Order: sequence, then structure tokens, then C-alpha cells
Amino acid sequence: MDYSDVSLVALRVFREVVERGTFTAAASALGYTQSAVSRQIASLERAAGSSLLERRREGVALTAAGQVVLRNAAGVLDQIDATARELAGLPAAGGRVRVGWFPSAGAVLLPRAISAVRRSHPSIAVTTREGSTPALVRAVRAGSVDLALIASAPPFRPPDTQSPTITLETLAERSLLLAVPASHPLAAEDSVDVADLRGQRWIAGPAGGEELLMGVWPGLDERPEIAHRVRDWMAKLQLVAAGAGLTTISPSMAAVAPAGVRILTVHGGSKELRRTILARLPGHLSPPAAIVADALRAAAAEIR
Repeated sequence: MDYSDVSLVALRVFREVVERGTFTAAASALGYTQSAVSRQIASLERAAGSSLLERRREGVALTAAGQVVLRNAAGVLDQIDATARELAGLPAAGGRVRVGWFPSAGAVLLPRAISAVRRSHPSIAVTTREGSTPALVRAVRAGSVDLALIASAPPFRPPDTQSPTITLETLAERSLLLAVPASHPLAAEDSVDVADLRGQRWIAGPAGGEELLMGVWPGLDERPEIAHRVRDWMAKLQLVAAGAGLTTISPSMAAVAPAGVRILTVHGGSKELRRTILARLPGHLSPPAAIVADALRAAAAEIR
């Protein structure tokens, strides 16, 4: 590869395309036109003498050469960013840990872990970003986050098929729960049969693209009536408290359910297990990242 022909802009664009999954999404995130993104990728592929991305209908995937370039590009860009932070008088990258998290993990698990790190290691700067599990897996591969909390449902397949295989550690495996208004007839008991969920009104997250319809009990044998489409989990619970409908909830969020909400177990049908998984690239973690990982494990254990 002729590095004299490679610009930092091209490396950043390449990493953004890998992380976003499509040229269009990368262009939108960067404020570029799609043709400008295509030109940067083309220049990088010319310098590499090989195709770096496999173009698919659902998005892009790294080729073997692309995996090599990404791994080295991430290191170069991290060093450049660390230099800029040091020159600006900010904490060095060695004391900074970037964590990605799926939406419901931000209610209890993530704050508990960050609080513990702030008490025990105040010099470690933890930055976080919310995202869907597919987006976070791409961010791990792109080197944009050091650790990612992702969610998984049966049959618990690997989050992607690319190489190298991402290191996955299950922090918790628990059954999905149901949130109902305290005034709802189903709230009279601690559990409900899945058959009783037919004909209910649901509060669910917007579905589309890579995101599933979150909030409706899985496997219902009817087309659910979605009364409200809400992305934020706390807003969903507030709507439940207002009597607007039912929604599913992860066990970790039960502790923050507002007054007016009853949390129930559901029996009948398939067992709806959910895993909270810590994902990262293979290899040794930096000492700060290892400390944050330990805090996430401890927080998950406390919630259990």
C-alpha cells in the first residue's frame, strides 16, 4: 500500500462507512455528499491496490484487505486524536474509555458502572453513545468504541459473521417482563398468560431498517395494535403509567418503573430470554478499559 497517497480524510471516511454500514449513512453523518464519500473510498482502494468493501444490497461488508486497513486505520486515527487532546490540555487517550450501549442499558446498568468508576478511578474519562445492537457492533469493528453493551435474543446467534470474531461476554440472561398500568385488569396478578395479551394496545418503539419492533410481546398470533410509537424507554413507561397501553421491559429497568406501573411475568408460549452482552475486539484491553469492563460486570451482577 502506498501510504503517500492516503489522506487522514480518506481513513476517517472509511471508518465512518464501516461503522454506519452504508455510503449514504456515512455521508449524512459526515455532512458530505455520497459521491464525495465514494471518491474517498475509491482513492483508498487505489492506494491499497485491492477492494476494501464488498457492496451488498443491505450495506457494506469488509473484505479481508479491508479488515487489515481498518485495524491499522483505527490505530492511526486514535493516535492523531490522542495528540490533539493532549495539545488541547485534555486527558490523554490512555485514560479515556468509549462505551456504546443499547437503549434500555442506559437506565440502570450504565449509570451504576460509571458511578463506580468515578468513585474508584476518577482519572478515567468515560464517554458513551447510545445505539442499536447492529450499529454498536459496527462501531466496535470500526474502533469507534472500546466496549459495547449489546442485546441478544434466542437463538443467540453471533452479531455478525465478519472476521476477526468479536469477543462476547454474557453479563446477564433474564426473562423479558411486561409493564402494565396499575389500573389495568391484568395488574391484579403477578403473572399473566400469553393468551391474555391478545387484543391489547401496545406502546412500542418505531420499527424500520435494522431495528426490531420493541415493546410488543414477541410471538403474538395477531397483528398488534400499536397505540403509541416511542423510542425512549422511560417515555414508554410514563405512557404505561398514564394508562395508554402495555409494553415489554427488560428486568434491569424494573427498578426505575414509575408509580402507576405494574411489572408482570408472562407464562405460556416460548420462554422469552434476553441477554446483555459485553462486546469488544479480541485481544488485551487497555488498563482503563479493563477497569470499566469490571465495573459493568459488577453492575450487572448487582441488578441480578
